[in-house]
Amino acid sequence: MAQSAYIKFVTGSAVSSMTLDELKEQLLGYKEQLALTGKQLGWDYADAGFPYTIETKPEGEGKWFYLKGTSSLYKYIVLGVGSDPNGDEQKNYVQMVLPDDCTHGDKAKGNELCKYLGRRFKAELHLFNGRTMYFNPRK
Repeated sequence: MAQSAYIKFVTGSAVSSMTLDELKEQLLGYKEQLALTGKQLGWDYADAGFPYTIETKPEGEGKWFYLKGTSSLYKYIVLGVGSDPNGDEQKNYVQMVLPDDCTHGDKAKGNELCKYLGRRFKAELHLFNGRTMYFNPRK
């Protein structure tokens, strides 16, 4: 059974919603940060730290895209955006899905990406294992 993690935008988050294009930009920015770290270390860390290419399919246009692994250790991770009507307000989120045939490397990278995005957006993160991490400022 596929596993999902959610990055939920709540009160106090840096953004209130996100589009797929903005999410792709964040992932490309993450890869660029890894490349700069690798440059300081003297090796190609971008490919090791983000071993995926961003791919889209016609049936997922505007709904989701996926990260396709570039080595045998990684297969793919599916990402999408959505919203939940919650009374008068609408809660937006980013969903990350690990399909049934994903690898342990995909799950590890998925957790890493979720934590990075959750921290960056000051959001509430619901991990694959059901645990919740709060990066949003709370009283």
